[in-house]
Amino acid sequence: MTADGALARIIRAAGRTGPAAGERCELCAAPVPEEHRHLHDGAEGGVRCVCGPCAVLFTDSGAGGGRFRLVPRRRVRLPRIDTASLGVPVGLVFFVPHADGTVTAQGPSPAGAMRWEVDAAAWRRLADRFPQLASMEPEVEALLVNTVQEFDQHWIVPVDDCFRMVAAIRREWRGLSGGGRVWPVVQEFFAGLTERS
Repeated sequence: MTADGALARIIRAAGRTGPAAGERCELCAAPVPEEHRHLHDGAEGGVRCVCGPCAVLFTDSGAGGGRFRLVPRRRVRLPRIDTASLGVPVGLVFFVPHADGTVTAQGPSPAGAMRWEVDAAAWRRLADRFPQLASMEPEVEALLVNTVQEFDQHWIVPVDDCFRMVAAIRREWRGLSGGGRVWPVVQEFFAGLTERS
């Protein structure tokens, strides 16, 4: 995702209460509503905002020569998953499997998302114990985990949900620890998640 891409627009829009002014489809330049779909761009490794008609063009996984993949809308609440074996030292994190078998973990920070490489064998062992993880679509779905402040929340979500969370946290972060406004935003974000297929 480039600095001027979808994540930058999400961060800018996080402070607004109304619809995003002038936001446009990154394929055809048509205006897009505040709630719109995203495409994963395999060549650039980021997501692009798309209008409804352009999103329909990419519902088949082979569309666009496979370069673009429509980010799914599925959200699944999971039982507790012990992710300690993955070696990530934070309690608010999302794990993204990739088509080549690698897995990255990202956690919010005042500068955006911090990123770690996860041991692929440890991820496979975890997926063997929790088959829902094996059902995740590479690049476009994430395992989102919140074990901060006695929470124990585990979800499979679209990656754009994760980027929205990172943007909201970045907007509210103050000082070294985040300040008093970050955790209510995190709680509000998770409270707003609903299961959908």
